[in-house]
Amino acid sequence: MMKPEIATFAGGCFWCMEADFEKVKGVQKVISGYTGCHKPHPSYKEVSSGGTGHTEAIQVYFDPEVVTYKELLDYFWRHINPTDAGGQFVDRGNQYRSEIFYHTDRQKMEAAASKKDLLSAMVFDKPIVTRITKVETFYPAEAYHQDYYKKNPISYKYYRWNSGRDQFIEKAWKDTHMKKDGMKAAWTRPSDAAIKKMLSPMQYKITQHKGTERPFENAYWDNKKEGIYVDIVSGEPLFSSTDKFKSGTGWPSFTRPLEPEYIVEKTDKSLFMTRTEVRSKVADSHLGHVFGDGPAPTGLRYCINSGALKFIPKDKLA
Repeated sequence: MMKPEIATFAGGCFWCMEADFEKVKGVQKVISGYTGCHKPHPSYKEVSSGGTGHTEAIQVYFDPEVVTYKELLDYFWRHINPTDAGGQFVDRGNQYRSEIFYHTDRQKMEAAASKKDLLSAMVFDKPIVTRITKVETFYPAEAYHQDYYKKNPISYKYYRWNSGRDQFIEKAWKDTHMKKDGMKAAWTRPSDAAIKKMLSPMQYKITQHKGTERPFENAYWDNKKEGIYVDIVSGEPLFSSTDKFKSGTGWPSFTRPLEPEYIVEKTDKSLFMTRTEVRSKVADSHLGHVFGDGPAPTGLRYCINSGALKFIPKDKLA
């Protein structure tokens, strides 16, 4: 197994940060603790008093093949108030500051780029004060703080609601194209009833029951227009016209996805053969299959059903 990478974040109460990050697919474990200063082995009482220089923080152990550090950074911004220099929500003081602690030069560069992207998005009308700092020694917190939200669900929920954290996050992000739980995702999967209502019988059969449309008799097999192809159910971006090629199969074919994080590949042993099924991440729609007989530069052929896609022309991308 690949050795997990480590990310270290401070975002106020570590109970809340741990609870949020343990929901992320690809995160293997989260540890609550203290970091940010040189005082060895601080206790919760010492840190919470504000006299050590440490802040409450979490260490996130994650599989980079499932979730990237950049995606964790995006997720981090959506779960804190990066404009508050005096703490986070109801917890006040430097010991509750927000901070990104990088472990490598690559993490440092990605954190800086992520902060720049947040500034460009203009989600907040105040300066972003979250610092980016090289990690020092991380001291795990006392055992009763680990998984506090699981061990004490009633008191945790009471604390979280009264902290104002979720109310702030909802208000800050509700009018943007980026939701707090979705990395980039404004994309959601509608209810089963809504999906059935919005799709044609063939589109429903393809996306929900792994159906296959007839070759050469579908919407996009010979489409030569510039634009992108999105999931017909959720709208999440999947493929680009720049990667489309004429495969001769009668289905839209692409050399690679536009946004790899929205593509899920699964082993498919139906029809007495072993193939690699391609599904969308958010909507979990069946799209088609990927084969190893495509052209350069990837050598892959993503053979996709038109009925699983919606085409957005170049002049309509905005």
